[in-house]
Amino acid sequence: MGADDRPAPGGVPRLRLDELLDELQARIDEVRGTRDRLNGLLEAVMSVGRELDLPQVLNGIVEAAVVLVDAEYGALGVIGDDRKLAEFLPVGITDEIRARIGDLPSGHGILGELIRHPEPLRLSELAEHPASYGFPPHHPPMHSFLGVPIRVREEVFGNLYLTEKRGGAEFDAEDEAVLSTLAVAAGIAIENARLFEEVRLRERWLEASSDITSALLSGVREDDVLAGMLEQAKDITSADLGVIYLVGPAGELRGSIALGQGAEAHRGIVLPSTDGTLAEAALAGAGLITVADVSSDARVTVQPERWTGFGPAVGVTVGTKERLSGILILARRHGRPAFTPAEVVSLPGFADQAALALELADRRRDAEQMSLLEDRDRIARDLHDLAIQRLFATGMTLQSAQRFVDHPEASERLARAVDDLDATIKIIRSTIFGLRDRHAPGTVPTLRSRTVQAMDEAAEGLGFVPALRMEGLIDTDVPPAVADEVLAVLGEALANVARHARATRAEASVVVADGVLTVTVTDNGVGIPQGGRRSGLRNLAERAERLGGRMDVTARAAGETGTRLEWWVPLVSRPR
Repeated sequence: MGADDRPAPGGVPRLRLDELLDELQARIDEVRGTRDRLNGLLEAVMSVGRELDLPQVLNGIVEAAVVLVDAEYGALGVIGDDRKLAEFLPVGITDEIRARIGDLPSGHGILGELIRHPEPLRLSELAEHPASYGFPPHHPPMHSFLGVPIRVREEVFGNLYLTEKRGGAEFDAEDEAVLSTLAVAAGIAIENARLFEEVRLRERWLEASSDITSALLSGVREDDVLAGMLEQAKDITSADLGVIYLVGPAGELRGSIALGQGAEAHRGIVLPSTDGTLAEAALAGAGLITVADVSSDARVTVQPERWTGFGPAVGVTVGTKERLSGILILARRHGRPAFTPAEVVSLPGFADQAALALELADRRRDAEQMSLLEDRDRIARDLHDLAIQRLFATGMTLQSAQRFVDHPEASERLARAVDDLDATIKIIRSTIFGLRDRHAPGTVPTLRSRTVQAMDEAAEGLGFVPALRMEGLIDTDVPPAVADEVLAVLGEALANVARHARATRAEASVVVADGVLTVTVTDNGVGIPQGGRRSGLRNLAERAERLGGRMDVTARAAGETGTRLEWWVPLVSRPR
């Protein structure tokens, strides 16, 4: 018996002992490898679970899967609402190769097989499967394949794809078990990231709603608030374009505000109705609609070219159908993902809060208007009860004193002072009418209020406020068409004073008496030069002649500088 065959202590041959030791070492290495793999799986699960940002979670899942099963390539496909791949995140392929391959897969071939049948799929040769479509040009060769679905509760969120086991080996049952375990952990991590994103989005919507309410109630202009509202909604949803259509009481589009790419084509839209627009679709969609491709949507028939280049869109009403303020529309460019339910679930509440804030702002403006009107009524009463009475008493005193004055020049001056007091009383009375006659919002303005407004507007060019006197039944006897002419005459006459007269004082009067409307404008300026242009005055004269009236322009009374323009038209038929 040779030396190697000598019995070892215990009666076991040495050769047999070496074999047992080698087998034991192999088992130890296998257990150690399994332990290391389990530790790697545990670390991968923990690292994926620590992230709350969804894009980082998805990328971390693919990278962990490639390392755990020792694959050369990996990818994660997210399934969209159309049962195709909405996102595809590859690992192992360089950016240069990815650019040469072209478009990312949408869910055909083997990838589509996993979408249609969400069960683990393990192949030794990809090309031999009946669903295989082959690879596009410049795609690296791939043979072995392992795919498992990722479920978030009962929903199939997507699939994990791994190809090319390193060393030319095939994926085995243990690889499938490891990857399936990672997919379960990935589903939990994805759900947590989704919940975190929903909470974060809800907080941002609440903050945006609070900002809008604060801005409106603090007196910020409504247009500025709407622009801020649009900017926040566009930012929260990562939209490329945001538009707010302003809707009038009769359902007409009375303007629009737009921000973002291509906003110029969507600003200032004025249409008699919402027919054929995305706003109409939002109204018909119970307040909220999502559109897959707005540029080809059959409901958009009015100016559809404005939506060229845009794809996903969402629209929401601001207010109710009974009290509608506008329509908010957000859109993304072609090729970008559709708006998810998590992104838009808080949008109707945001719009409702904005509508409530707009209504509160309207009520606040109404209250301020009422307060202003009350102040004007008080001022009008004070002017009538105090100023006019005192002026009238002063005029009566001067008239009674006039008979005691023998000097002709002094008597003339007293008479002129009495006339001036009468004119002042008339101006104050006209002012009182103007204070009391400012029309409330939503009502048709009267000629008196429009005339007062014209005086206010003329003051900017004149550098002073012209005096105004109004007498007679101006608001009842003057037809609307003639009222428009009155405003045009006053505007042109006062503009001429501002441009040419170099006056420091001007007075306008609108008088209705004996079936005749007379508009008079006087100033203390330099007068009309000889040979000066008279195109503006000629227009005024033609206006009067068309209505059967006349216009005269003369110098003021002797001893006074300036010009007197008198424009009159009949309010009833009368011989010319």
